[in-house]
Amino acid sequence: MKTIITFIIVFGILVIVHEFGHFFFAKRSGILVREFAIGMGPKIYGHQAKDGTTYTLRLLPIGGYVRMAGNGDDETEMAPGMPLSLLLNSDGIVEKINLSKKVQLTNSIPMELIRYDLEEELTITGYVNGEEEQEVTYSVAHDASIIEADGTELRIAPKDVQFQSAKLWQRMLTNFAGPMNNFLLAILLFILLAFMHGGVQVTNTNQIGEVLPNGAAQTAGLKENDKILEINGNAIHSWGDLTATITENPGKKLSVEVERNGQKQTLSVTPGVVESNGKKYGQLGIKAPMKTGFFDKIIGGTQQAFSSSLEIFKALGSLFTNFSLNKLGGPVMMFQLSSEAADQGILTVISLMSILSMNLGIVNLLPIPALDGGKLVLNVVEGIRGKPISQEKEGFITLAGFGLLMLLMVLVTWNDIQRFFF
Repeated sequence: MKTIITFIIVFGILVIVHEFGHFFFAKRSGILVREFAIGMGPKIYGHQAKDGTTYTLRLLPIGGYVRMAGNGDDETEMAPGMPLSLLLNSDGIVEKINLSKKVQLTNSIPMELIRYDLEEELTITGYVNGEEEQEVTYSVAHDASIIEADGTELRIAPKDVQFQSAKLWQRMLTNFAGPMNNFLLAILLFILLAFMHGGVQVTNTNQIGEVLPNGAAQTAGLKENDKILEINGNAIHSWGDLTATITENPGKKLSVEVERNGQKQTLSVTPGVVESNGKKYGQLGIKAPMKTGFFDKIIGGTQQAFSSSLEIFKALGSLFTNFSLNKLGGPVMMFQLSSEAADQGILTVISLMSILSMNLGIVNLLPIPALDGGKLVLNVVEGIRGKPISQEKEGFITLAGFGLLMLLMVLVTWNDIQRFFF
């Protein structure tokens, strides 16, 4: 249960923060956000606010989404011959179109739909009260609502508030805003970790900040502020050099040259052995020096976020040079990581969330159709051509990209299942 709750919280926050980026800048660009959903699946609760957005809570507590007017997957299912009902205002103009059998509107007019235009002409035509001898056409208010089959009430989407009606730079900013929010979240979480840890490690040094009790370092006689100059004759310049050498030599006796109070001496050290995921690693029982100032924590947390992004870029680069499904992870791996993080405490959970947030932001900017990066590429092409790609072509490109992503997700998920459960 602890793992499930951790997974829901981590995954939910990452997705909601991402979607809120799209939501915020769409609003600022004059694009109608028809729905902001928390969770997926059947609707539990919905409320249409004065700003025209319907805020919904859905059954499956995994992530969320925004429905921007005219943005591909936003269309409401309406077809000739379907029954519906209309609610008119005092001027005889339609203010609500009800497609749901779950909702009954007092004083509404039953209609069998013939045709409609809710984008430009704002009209709806059909047979009223079962009288098929005469078509009746009503004008529809610009801010009218439509009640979908599941009972969700949304604003209609006239052309002037659709995604494509915004300026190119506004659409680009809206597309970029999701990954941007993930980057900002990652930075804030890394800064939070710096404060929770009491500071940030200094890694461009070979000096020991703290010797932990009952560890291999204390047993060997290493002390705080010692500088480790060499290990088995190999020069040590940074904390990265030190940790790499120690982790690669679990249980092996090492000759360590240290500088203490200006004097050099050689000690014999045998790193302890720790096991993780079936592999053994060396552990010395020391910590790097810490910077504990207020601004040191802010700057250090930001630097750690940047370092995390570089590691992700390196990992992505290795996929192109030496592709393997084992280098990728899907929901199953996220669940596994959430399980390990939940066992290790809140600091590990926050650390996992910060890394995953940076990862999500970067991956979403890859120039792949259906991802935000693919949409930005289409925006750039539009800027070069001076006109957008036709909706049919854009839809085909997006569908093809989505299909490839789903195929990759299936392969990755099956690979994760085999790795963790067989």
